[in-house]
Amino acid sequence: MVHSMTKHDSPTRLIEVDGLTKAFGSVAAVNGVTFHVNRGEVLGFLGPNGAGKSTTMRMITGYLTPTSGTARIGGADVRTEPKAVKQKIGYLPEGAPLYGDMTPESYLDFSARIRHMNAADRARSVKHVIARLQLEEVLCRRIETLSKGFKRRLGLAQALLHDPEVLILDEPTDGLDPNQKHAVRQLINDISKDKAIIISTHLLEEVDAICDRAIIIDHGVLVGEGTPAELQARADNHNAVAIALASSLGDKAAEFIRAMPEILRVSVEHSGAMATLRAYPRDHAFVADIVAARLRAQALDFHELHTEAGRLDLVFRQLTLPSQAA
Repeated sequence: MVHSMTKHDSPTRLIEVDGLTKAFGSVAAVNGVTFHVNRGEVLGFLGPNGAGKSTTMRMITGYLTPTSGTARIGGADVRTEPKAVKQKIGYLPEGAPLYGDMTPESYLDFSARIRHMNAADRARSVKHVIARLQLEEVLCRRIETLSKGFKRRLGLAQALLHDPEVLILDEPTDGLDPNQKHAVRQLINDISKDKAIIISTHLLEEVDAICDRAIIIDHGVLVGEGTPAELQARADNHNAVAIALASSLGDKAAEFIRAMPEILRVSVEHSGAMATLRAYPRDHAFVADIVAARLRAQALDFHELHTEAGRLDLVFRQLTLPSQAA
């Protein structure tokens, strides 16, 4: 999902992260991370468990003070203008803390009050987020009795309550069923045109579904950045040619393809009467037509031949577990 670049005459950087670092004793949980998010963009924030994602988000929101570096939200610096930053941000932390003895309605009203909303704005905003997150059926129940999915939706409703320019969402669809995930992703798409949104997620399909760009961090360091398509193009299997043919021809075809200068390496898998070859081109070049023509010229008949698209999960492993990526 890529938003139209005509939404704004020029990009406005609502989130600017500059050399952000957080050390706990001798351990650098986040180390010199730099990126930005424009108005109208949804940025996917990816990384293994313990990579520093939540720590980075807590520094951006002002919950944690950076050891060095800084972040600016709508021009306000998290180090010198923490209150202004918090006014501009809607934040859904991982495992969002809720008051179990409250009802969703009273919790949202309380959240609006502590943001100093007047009575009219408070009533209008609470009604609006209740409808958008489909919370009507649980309004009068104690929060401690709600399912994980409803608690997550309530946390998201709280983050949206004051219609902030910037949203920082840590695993926003965690605990939701497929229908609820679809609804929340559609909501994020709908509201993203005039906001800057960071979404931390372990669901790589979420990046394809709602993110314009993504960054990947590992051990507190930024290791990858780009649009979903750009990241997919870095995968080892991007433009690899998959070929299905008779098992009796598999090894001969693999040997022939390996000799082609356009090919970096070839893998072969035999399964009963069939073999599957995967030819990896140099520099991710598109070589399917060349491979098909040369196989036919050698009378190496194949049942199927297609070009593979790069996979985000493979790129993720290449960047965070390079020794195990293949």
